[in-house]
Amino acid sequence: MITRREGIALGLGAAAISIAPRAFAGGKRSLNDLAKVKGMRFGSCIGSGSGGGSFRNARYASLIERECGIIVPENDMKWQAIRPSATTFDFRPFDATLDYAARQKLPVRGHTLLWHRNKWMPAWMETHDFGARPATAADNMLTAHIDTLTARYKSQISSFDVVNETVMEDGSFAETALSHAIGGTETLVDQAFQRARAAMPKAQLVYNDYMSWETGGEKHRDGVLKLLEGFRKKGTPVDALGLQSHLVVSDSARPQEREWRMFIDEVVAMDYDLLITEFDVRDAALPADITQRDAGVAAITRSYLDLMVSYTQLRDVLVWGMVDSYSWLQGFEPRKDGLPTRGCPFDANFTAKPMHDAIAEAFRSAPPR
Repeated sequence: MITRREGIALGLGAAAISIAPRAFAGGKRSLNDLAKVKGMRFGSCIGSGSGGGSFRNARYASLIERECGIIVPENDMKWQAIRPSATTFDFRPFDATLDYAARQKLPVRGHTLLWHRNKWMPAWMETHDFGARPATAADNMLTAHIDTLTARYKSQISSFDVVNETVMEDGSFAETALSHAIGGTETLVDQAFQRARAAMPKAQLVYNDYMSWETGGEKHRDGVLKLLEGFRKKGTPVDALGLQSHLVVSDSARPQEREWRMFIDEVVAMDYDLLITEFDVRDAALPADITQRDAGVAAITRSYLDLMVSYTQLRDVLVWGMVDSYSWLQGFEPRKDGLPTRGCPFDANFTAKPMHDAIAEAFRSAPPR
């Protein structure tokens, strides 16, 4: 019984973009206002804790409310956060986010019903005893998880990342204790989408992954295409591909614009919609000089978004954090020189950076949806 507990290449450089850092003028249109003109939405992830990137930080919340038309929980809906054990749920952090969103009349995306990587599943999963009939037990666990969350949140959330990152960088499919028990990754993923559709007939169901447009991402992209093709052949109810878009700035990982466009063309040809779900720029290979760094980040932002917004199947663009000092990149991918990373639209002083202006210009130049 389930119980409840309450790269762009460095050569793009400063010459590629001439917008200088500036303080945001209150009279200027927000990023979401600019996106809305074209039938799109701009948003960000947000936390619920006591840290800076949370709605509990009044300054950060004000920025979110000014700039965004949609939010997504950074961590609070993931299995690690919401499933302290095989038989319990802890809804409190995510409920707090939804309460905040309701007060501000901000739509919320669901992220995620299944993050299918061993590293990101709760520790208890790896030692869980699935019993004499593991496939049935695993199916029951997955069904209970999805049914519980969708019953609780489907009236407030209309777009869910049902499955996150089940394709490895070499193109193979990830395996976990849950997929082994149920009879394979493809069976697990198909069941997740089928269950989500049964619970939410009208919701947008998304497969979300971080395949990149840089060199070295070819096998990952091929694996995602294989997965998407399999969905269509089996009739798996998947509506859209979520493109995380954690861009890398490095001479050794240059953008493959032609190959990336071919990849996106294949995705939309299979009748999938598109979302940019977790956008930021990893600047570890850029020079220390802030002017050069910000120009490089802005240039790759504009190049990537210009390409992506040319597809009218793309309606939502969400960054993975609005302010540099609260970005996951500070801890997960720090610069070797010890300087803070600068991969978000606003710096630590909440000053809009050239990246912000690049996003704005991409929205201005986008065709209407």
